[in-house]
Amino acid sequence: MGQFKVTILAKYLPVRLRKESSRGGSLHVGITTIILCLFIASIVLFLGAFLRTHVTEFLSSSSSMEEVLPAIFFSPPIPDCASSTMNNSLASPSADQVWHSMNDEELLWRASMEPRISQYPYTRTPKLAFMFLSRGSLPLAPLWEMFFKGHEGFYSIYLHVSSITDFTPPYSSSVFYNRMIPSKGTATMVDAERRLLANALLDWSNERFILLSDTCIPIFNFTTIYNYLIISSWNQSFLGSIDDPRPMGRGRYNKRMQPELTLADWRKGSQWFEVHRRVAVQMVSDIKYYSILKQHCKPPRCYMDEHYFPTLVTKILPEINTNHSITWVDWSRPGSHPSMFVRKHVSEGFLMKIRNMTDCGFTHRTRSTICFLFARKFHPSTLEPLLRIAPSLLGFTDNSN
Repeated sequence: MGQFKVTILAKYLPVRLRKESSRGGSLHVGITTIILCLFIASIVLFLGAFLRTHVTEFLSSSSSMEEVLPAIFFSPPIPDCASSTMNNSLASPSADQVWHSMNDEELLWRASMEPRISQYPYTRTPKLAFMFLSRGSLPLAPLWEMFFKGHEGFYSIYLHVSSITDFTPPYSSSVFYNRMIPSKGTATMVDAERRLLANALLDWSNERFILLSDTCIPIFNFTTIYNYLIISSWNQSFLGSIDDPRPMGRGRYNKRMQPELTLADWRKGSQWFEVHRRVAVQMVSDIKYYSILKQHCKPPRCYMDEHYFPTLVTKILPEINTNHSITWVDWSRPGSHPSMFVRKHVSEGFLMKIRNMTDCGFTHRTRSTICFLFARKFHPSTLEPLLRIAPSLLGFTDNSN
């Protein structure tokens, strides 16, 4: 374009000069006109080249754009609906990396967003989100490595560690490598659980959300658990919720929670749950009941982690909850904590007893007769016998093969 302008100018100037001379115009005026036009043309060419170079560099630089525009315009990425199989980085913003700079308020806000159109515009494989709540490193990690092996693409892992000083980073080939979520300051048990849920919700492929402790073990292989939760359970969630008339149940209710929460709404249950995505979104979106319990349910009289989620789900989505946990624990001994199993307790007969339990404690609304998929509390000393039994009894794949 610049070359075209110069060509026209070169053709135009001699003609104008001849016309001015034929009119007896001053030669001085003609020379001045030439110089002025050449000067303007050079400025136009210079500005054109300058703008073309720098605008191209600016537009191609994501960092430059992020400095000018708010970060919200860049996250999450917009899916390319023209493709039938979208890249995971688009369909699932946190599928590969769980680290981010959001604080809890920003994280919960982001996780509360959910598409209103049920059909996804890309090929989506529903995944199980395994959320580990740990005090430090996972002592039973080798058993879980064996459990997950060969099922990549069907699960996601999230790890919340309460004590970094007791945490040893896993090796790079571990399924737990780079799966520790950001932790912004201190947090209650409920805050840590909501933080795990919110991080897992960022991956739109996660369909079911399982909260586990560092003493939990699977009592079936991955395929059985996946089929139970994704295929057999329909939309049912497994979150313990009971109306406990004892002092440690109704006795913890505070009348100051009225009128939003009445005694009839008050529930207690195990904190180790498995929920459907629809329920998980509500668990991180709630502000109303969270604020009430945070203010009126405090130790030593009341423990929020035993009451908040059971009460919340019963209040807003009771029709899709079985009111029962699928993580087995032994409460047969007196005390405020369940039994801890050590090395001498672990045997094939012991695990089979848990697997074959038929008294689920709830009206079974699934296609399966299985009551429990996981069990706790298992001491680190149980790792060796568990690794020995798992390949044959649970159908795991030995990592040494």
